Amino acid sequence: MVETSARLLRLLSLLQTHRDWAGAELAERLGVTPRTVRRDVEKLRGLGYPVHATSGVAGGYRLGAGAKLPPLLLEDDEAVAVAVGLRSAAGGTVTGIEETSVRALAKLEQVLPARLRHRVNALQSAMVSMPGGGPTVGAEVLTAIATVCRDHERLRFEYRGHDGTVSVRDVEPHRLVHTGRRWYLLAWDTAREDWRNFRVDRMEPKVPTGPRFTPRRPPDTDIAAYTSWAVSNAAYRYRARVTMRAPAEAVAERVSPTSGVVEAVDEHTCTLYAGSNSLDGLAVHLAVLGFEFEVHEPPELVAHVRRLAERLGRAAP
Repeated sequence: MVETSARLLRLLSLLQTHRDWAGAELAERLGVTPRTVRRDVEKLRGLGYPVHATSGVAGGYRLGAGAKLPPLLLEDDEAVAVAVGLRSAAGGTVTGIEETSVRALAKLEQVLPARLRHRVNALQSAMVSMPGGGPTVGAEVLTAIATVCRDHERLRFEYRGHDGTVSVRDVEPHRLVHTGRRWYLLAWDTAREDWRNFRVDRMEPKVPTGPRFTPRRPPDTDIAAYTSWAVSNAAYRYRARVTMRAPAEAVAERVSPTSGVVEAVDEHTCTLYAGSNSLDGLAVHLAVLGFEFEVHEPPELVAHVRRLAERLGRAAP
């Protein structure tokens, strides 16, 4: 009986990975026959778990969604990961979920075995959240945008630019991108007929949403890298290309995804791409990184760094 219960829990854990499982594959993972898998599936259904089955060559089993679905089963590392995520969410960049995250964490701790509860409590007591000071986004706004991304529905919203002007945009949303401090929406702007990145904290979505659309090929296979380039370089008047006399890993530790893009050249040097509307801002940004560097472009920045170096030299004879 104990062996059967343990096998049911293992079967349920596999089904909760949200993928289709062939009966033979489940039997192999559980070390039983396909007939035993069928019997175990029936037992799970009797316990209230909606396990769907399809016949044929491509048939298999999938755990369906349901309002009365019993609690999820988590492996040890999964339970700790969820607890850390909830703890971080309580002080993150999404507003309106702080109290909800704390309540969910309290419920999770109640059902954790003692060994895991001690690990989670140790993490909680050792973790201190440092306020980022960046813009926050409402949970309902993120949910609304994520839904239209999933359902391929056009989205209309009021957008406040960096200069405070407000415009109405109509887009085909593709992906939400989180840089750690800010949320961005990568979308096809129907009026400008081009891809754009929008800061979510400046958006006010309109309802109802627009008609469905056929997704376009994204501008890059690496959405995160594309967004990093767009928000750190493309939107600015001056775009710098600089050789840094340091390993890419060391430079990347000091350059956020929204302030530059780092590409390795060899073990000891890398290229930094960064943008700004201010030559002074770019020069200071490069100087405070703490590495030797050589500016290649734009020519205005090369001349400005030279003049700034002369001025600083005169300031400290």
